[in-house]
Amino acid sequence: MDIEQKQADLIDHFVKQASALQGSALCPLIAEATSNTSLFAFSEILAIPSVLQLEGTSNSVYLDVLRLFAHGTWSDYKRNAGCLPQLVPEQVLKLKQLTVLTLAETNKVLPYDQLMQELDITNVRELEDFLINECMYAGIVRGKLDQLRRCFEVQFAAGRDLRPGQLGSMIHTLSNWLATSDNLLMSIQEKIKWADSMSELDKKHRKEVEDRVEEVKKSLSLKADIDFRGHEEIYSEPGGVMDYEEDRSRPKRRLR
Repeated sequence: MDIEQKQADLIDHFVKQASALQGSALCPLIAEATSNTSLFAFSEILAIPSVLQLEGTSNSVYLDVLRLFAHGTWSDYKRNAGCLPQLVPEQVLKLKQLTVLTLAETNKVLPYDQLMQELDITNVRELEDFLINECMYAGIVRGKLDQLRRCFEVQFAAGRDLRPGQLGSMIHTLSNWLATSDNLLMSIQEKIKWADSMSELDKKHRKEVEDRVEEVKKSLSLKADIDFRGHEEIYSEPGGVMDYEEDRSRPKRRLR
């Protein structure tokens, strides 16, 4: 089963579970969802009315945890750790994986120093092991570890849940991209039309040259034929040219 299908199945499972629960009964489910090693999207769970109703209650910290895993990073957790439940190791790992995805959204070349700082990792070997074993093997990122330049070159990164207000910005970006693509397409079509017209002109010019060459060939052939016939008439005319052997055979006259 590919990662997208597995994600979809897990989301459907937790959404159904959460829709059937209320209040404090949702807390263990949120902890389970944020600890699941294969789940990296949480907006669908966040959108469930019973989950949103945790706001302002004694269990609101679990709503905050869910929001953290939907949009936040490991650094966000450290800044707000005093207001949130302590995370279990599976949640810590998940949040660090999500942090890599957030960093990859804006930069496709991630320096090792930045990654080690954001993930609280102290050495390069540990960082590379984390990127290989916990990120690339998990299928959430693909890329190249460049030890010489001390950076991770991202080739692919799974998308995270959209943050509040991010949808409008994304629509604006996509609209600009669409307009640019339309302009590029029009430019390509114009170039194709120009190339087609030039091809037709070239064909027409080539045909004219070929026709002219044929005319010249016919003219030269006709002239050569006329010249040849003229020579035939001269040499075949009676008395026109005396044969040399005939001239030698005649007796010569004596001069008196």
